[in-house]
Amino acid sequence: MIDEYVRATEEAVASLGNLTRGSMIYKEEREADFIVLRGEVKFVDGSQLHFREFVQLKQGQLPHCYKYAYHYQRADETVIFRYDNARHYLDLSTAPHHKHIGENEVVAANAPDLESVLKEIEGMVKT
Repeated sequence: MIDEYVRATEEAVASLGNLTRGSMIYKEEREADFIVLRGEVKFVDGSQLHFREFVQLKQGQLPHCYKYAYHYQRADETVIFRYDNARHYLDLSTAPHHKHIGENEVVAANAPDLESVLKEIEGMVKT
C-alpha cells in the first residue's frame, strides 16, 4: 500500500512533463501503515513546490493525510501560496485547513491533495 501511494505521487509529478526541471521525493516509514512523504519539485521558471504529508495507509481504506503542507514559491523564495492544516487561524470556516496567499493573506480553503496542488501550479508556471 505504501509503495502504491509513493508511486502515485511520483506519477502525478511526472505527469507535468517538461514543466519541471527535476524532483525529489523522500519516504519515511513510521509504522506498517504510516508514512511521512516529503518532496520538492523544481519548475522551468525557477519556482519550486515543497511538500510534506503525514499519511496513514490502511488496507481497504482511503489514504488519510493527518498533516500536510504544500508550499509553492518563486525562484527568489517569496511565497506564492501555501496550503496547510497547522492549528492557527481557527476562526476560518475550514479550520484548521487554510491557504496562505503571498506573504500576508490567509483564506479559508478545503484540504487539497498533491494532485490538485500540481494542477493549480500547472496553470501558473511561466514557460
